[in-house]
Amino acid sequence: MVIFGDATVDRFAYRRRGDPNLYPADAALNLPAERYSHGLRRLAAIEATRGSFDETVAAIGRATGQTVGKRQAEELVRRAAADVDGFYAQIERPPPSPGEVLVLSADGKGIVMRPDSLRPATAHAAATSTTKLKTRLSKGEQANRKRMATVGAVYDLVPVPRTPADVLASKSAKPPVPAPKAKAKWVTASVADNAAQVIATVFAEADRRDPHHQRRWVAVVDGNQHQIERIEAEAAARNITVPVVVDLIHVLEYLWGAAWCFFPEGDPAAEDWVQDRALAILDGQAVQVAAGIRRRATTQKLSKTKRRKADLCADYLTHKAPYLDYPTALASGWPVASGIIEGACRHVVKDRMDITGARWGLDGAEAILKLRAVRANGDFEKYWKHHLAQERRRLHAARYYDQRIPAAA
Repeated sequence: MVIFGDATVDRFAYRRRGDPNLYPADAALNLPAERYSHGLRRLAAIEATRGSFDETVAAIGRATGQTVGKRQAEELVRRAAADVDGFYAQIERPPPSPGEVLVLSADGKGIVMRPDSLRPATAHAAATSTTKLKTRLSKGEQANRKRMATVGAVYDLVPVPRTPADVLASKSAKPPVPAPKAKAKWVTASVADNAAQVIATVFAEADRRDPHHQRRWVAVVDGNQHQIERIEAEAAARNITVPVVVDLIHVLEYLWGAAWCFFPEGDPAAEDWVQDRALAILDGQAVQVAAGIRRRATTQKLSKTKRRKADLCADYLTHKAPYLDYPTALASGWPVASGIIEGACRHVVKDRMDITGARWGLDGAEAILKLRAVRANGDFEKYWKHHLAQERRRLHAARYYDQRIPAAA
């Protein structure tokens, strides 16, 4: 079945007793193993990364007049994503501009999965948990139906030294220095692999860009301790130093949580309080700010419940202090926010995987994530040529003893 309709191909077969037939014409045409052509597979891959599988089936019908079942469309997409990892393992990267920093980042996003596709711990929690109400979750209860997908990103960046006043809005009339701009962005995502495996993939991409480790590598994360540990482990395995910078936006969220312990909701004074402490943190005084927050909560004799978010903020600043070296990051021109990876999580994962009512199987979710990452990287056309070449090698060339396909009879 091709995009123009059903096609019947008559061809000669070369036979030998006890061996499968050889069809040189099939190899010359690079025909797939299943009924559907590579053209239909390509169309399914493109449409399935845009919208639901129901919409994919409808789009194929509109474009070609062909009727493809939903399950068949899902299988076409899984086949289409088979060579993504191999494609990026062999792709060559252009040389960077002098002085560019290599930035690595990672984050996670939950995907609603079918019960049989959850990780064992989550599946156990889902099977054994009970809820107070039958029709909805109560405060603090979890549905235990999500599996965490890990997203990784690598990009190049020309350093732009800045000051704390350049980062936060200031009352000064002097315009702030623009933030450094990312270029040559590359993303990857997986719900089948764990965070350690995805971060190893991120470092493999960084190795391809800088095989001799001559550039400065910097990691930007949201504070997830497991991700930080995996980044440090991968860096140690390569005998290189990779400074880890915790995203400033997450720090600000903790500060705002603490602010509402001390100010009424909506009080403009809270904004000034947050900005003053954020500037102090950008000056390298995270531990002092944490101590001040705890001291103020004690001085005001706040109850344990009332001061909970203040204590959470103070604990966060204290524990993450080694990764809050913003003075070095700003002076060196590195990024201090994880906007690139946050955007990748939204675009690659959330925009497609969170479609209302979607419940994912593991293989289907993994295929969609890989293909969306390829399209986000702008590599789909190059990838498809690689995929067709690999299909030809797997299905046809591998069956000929000298790897050369003879002319069809």
